[in-house]
Amino acid sequence: MTTVAVLCDPPRPGLVLPSLVETSPLTAEEVADLYAAMLRDVARAVESSGGELLVNYRPDDALPEEFASEADADAEAELRAVVRGALKRPDEARFEVQVGETFAGRAGNTATHLLDREGVVTVAVVEPSAAFLTRSHVDNAAMKLRRSEVVLGPSSRGRVYYAGFGGTVDYADAYAPPAIETLTDRALDAGHEVDYLPMLPVIETGEDLADALTLLRARRRAGRIVPERTAATLDDLGLRVVAEDGLRLTR
Repeated sequence: MTTVAVLCDPPRPGLVLPSLVETSPLTAEEVADLYAAMLRDVARAVESSGGELLVNYRPDDALPEEFASEADADAEAELRAVVRGALKRPDEARFEVQVGETFAGRAGNTATHLLDREGVVTVAVVEPSAAFLTRSHVDNAAMKLRRSEVVLGPSSRGRVYYAGFGGTVDYADAYAPPAIETLTDRALDAGHEVDYLPMLPVIETGEDLADALTLLRARRRAGRIVPERTAATLDDLGLRVVAEDGLRLTR
C-alpha cells in the first residue's frame, strides 16, 4: 500500500493558486472554490485506490500572515469539512501538518518521515492541482513502485503531478524547474531506478485551465471519466475557451 500525501492549504482566497487568479478571468474567491473542488476529486481518487490517503496541510501558524484567519480558525477543521462529502470513509483519512519552508522541503520532510520513521514501504506526493488523477493512476503507480524506487507523473512545461518514492533522495530544491528532470536526476544520484506514468494536466495557471477545460469537455462528450467535482464547479463558473492565437479563457 502506498501512502499518498496530498499537500494542500486551506482553500482561502488569495492563498491558493495565485497564478491562476492573475492569468484567468476568475476571482480569488472563485479560484478558492475550484481549488476545493479539485482537492475533493484528488482525495476521492486516492481513497478509492489501494493507497492510504494522507491530507498533509500547512497549519494557520505556518501560513503567510495575510492569509491567517481569525483566532478561532482551524486549517485542519476547514480541510476536513472540504473533503468530508467526497470521501466514503472520511473518518479513516489521516490529517497531518506539513513541516518546512518550501514546497520541496515540505514534500521531502513528509516522504522521509513516512519512509524512515513510520516504516511505510512507498510514499507519493500529489497536489490538488492534479484534478485528473484517478484511482487507476494511483494503482498503476503503486505497481511500478514495486519495481522502481521512484515513479514520476509528468505534466506540461516540465512539471510533475505525482512523485512516488520507495527510497529517499536529496529533496533540497528537488522540484526546481523542470521538475521532471530535477527529480529524475536526484533519483539517479541516489542510485534508484526511475519509471514514469502517463502525462496528465495540472491546473495552476490560466493556460493550464484552458487546456484542462477543453480536455474535460471532450472527455465528457465521449462518455469518459472526468473529475466530477471539478467539472461541476467549472460548469457553474461559466467559462468558455476561445481559439484566438492559441486558447483563451473568457465568459
